[in-house]
Amino acid sequence: MRLFLIFIFTVNTVFAQDSIADEISVEIKPKFGFLAAHRGTMGHLYKDRIVGTEITLSKRLMSSKNWANMYKNPYVGCTFYGSNLGNKEILGYGFGAYAFVEFPFVNRKKHIVTAKLSAGLGYVSKVFDPETNNKNVAISAPINALLCFGLQGRWKFTTEHALIYSFDVTHFSNASTKVPNLGLNMPYLGIGYAYSFAGKKNSYRTPLVVTHTPFFTNWKFHLVGIISQKEVFPTGGKKYPIYAINSFFSKRFKQKVGMEFGCDFISKQSLFRYKAYIPKTQWSIFQIGTYAAYVLPFDKLKLVLGMGVYLKDRYDADNEIYHRVGMRYQCDNGLLLNVVLKSHWAKADYAEWGIGYTFNYKK
Repeated sequence: MRLFLIFIFTVNTVFAQDSIADEISVEIKPKFGFLAAHRGTMGHLYKDRIVGTEITLSKRLMSSKNWANMYKNPYVGCTFYGSNLGNKEILGYGFGAYAFVEFPFVNRKKHIVTAKLSAGLGYVSKVFDPETNNKNVAISAPINALLCFGLQGRWKFTTEHALIYSFDVTHFSNASTKVPNLGLNMPYLGIGYAYSFAGKKNSYRTPLVVTHTPFFTNWKFHLVGIISQKEVFPTGGKKYPIYAINSFFSKRFKQKVGMEFGCDFISKQSLFRYKAYIPKTQWSIFQIGTYAAYVLPFDKLKLVLGMGVYLKDRYDADNEIYHRVGMRYQCDNGLLLNVVLKSHWAKADYAEWGIGYTFNYKK
């Protein structure tokens, strides 16, 4: 979690360095929603309507950099969040902070609508306890990843003042580092107010450059070492380490389009707990998979969305198909930072914390 927090604030700092002051805003937004019982075993948790509040500091990037222009000058910033969680007796309250980026797709003078992606850290006040809170099947760790995805609109009635509205889904999860971990999904409608401090506008824009190359040229090779941990049922049991190597090739085809494909080599020690009566060895639990992913580039930061299949998975404990969603950050010296969630459809497997290297990287 500490590495994740450092990574989020590093990304926010990089965004700020690339920007030219134009529009810094302070926002306050009440949100109203409910707890979505995405599993049948969570039906007893929904009791109260959810009321939350977000306080946000945002900045619109009016940069001469290509990446900001090609995304229609996105908003970046940080949001502080707090709410009840739909059941005060069992779940308590949730608080957190997350960094975000918003991409405009309706971009008028008075009305702007954006798609929002965000990630950060959250705190849940009441978690699973086998003696005092055994009905909480959703969350077992107080510190969790906090994600928020949705749409947000800004209706400007003056240069400084705007009405903001949103529809989003907020999510708490610990990526199976501790069980139970069904997670919390909360759809929200929000309405609030934003005040903007207008700054100096930048009228100069660097022309966008799109370089087309043959498909089989300019691929980069990456090697990432991954470490994680996972807890399996019964609750309160041992945390098992996970070691993996992610090797892949990547290429950027257009300003907003990239691709990667490669192989995963995984040693997931929790498989020794699966059908424990079957004798196992390190080689028998060793998994090999191959995958492909779509890459959305933002300068040195890359968002990754991929799907893979196991080539070697002797015990088939989860599913033959796995998924990968997360972020990679490319450093100038070739180092590659990796924060990715590996899952099997809607079920989290583990978080991939990794450091790697790009062998043929050029600035």
